[in-house]
Amino acid sequence: MVAGIDEVGRGSWAGPLTVVAAVVPRDRRVYKVRDSKMLSEAERESIFERIDAWVDAWAVGHASPEECDSLGMSEAQRLATRRALGGLPGKVDAVLVDGNWDFVGHRNTQTIIRGDSKSLSIAAASILAKVTRDRLMRSASEHYPSYSFDDNKGYPCPRHKAALSWYGPSPIHRKSWVFMDHLPWNGLERVGPQDRLF
Repeated sequence: MVAGIDEVGRGSWAGPLTVVAAVVPRDRRVYKVRDSKMLSEAERESIFERIDAWVDAWAVGHASPEECDSLGMSEAQRLATRRALGGLPGKVDAVLVDGNWDFVGHRNTQTIIRGDSKSLSIAAASILAKVTRDRLMRSASEHYPSYSFDDNKGYPCPRHKAALSWYGPSPIHRKSWVFMDHLPWNGLERVGPQDRLF
């Protein structure tokens, strides 16, 4: 069983870090999967159900904002990856990873630069991860409307920066990040590097 892996949310200021592991069939294809980076949000949503029905298996792993703060981003990414691989049925024989960093640690891992355009399993994982996390952030926007998470998904943008400057961070912001140093606070304790577990 070969699993393609991709992550989303590493550069976000809020919300989880999300990793998906996907196993695709050898004999069937889905149109537009390899164009994942070129798809609009609406197009990704429309193809999500087809990919879900097409893949042999897929699983998602998250690292919470608190885990991103306490562990640091690299270890949080490894944790989310272990959770995703652990959710697949059966033993994974090989792993394909987008990029040139092996954050999986599997005995048989292959890194592929621009893997989402070269590997169907990575491309499928990319779309599944992006849509899954986008849906979580749209849901979070209902609870924290000031930050426009439905539009920015927790990533930096002028409106997000303005909301942080005015309101301070929400409970789902990553409060250990350097950009938080000069922002007003709303009573939430900032996590510093000395407070990390590792």
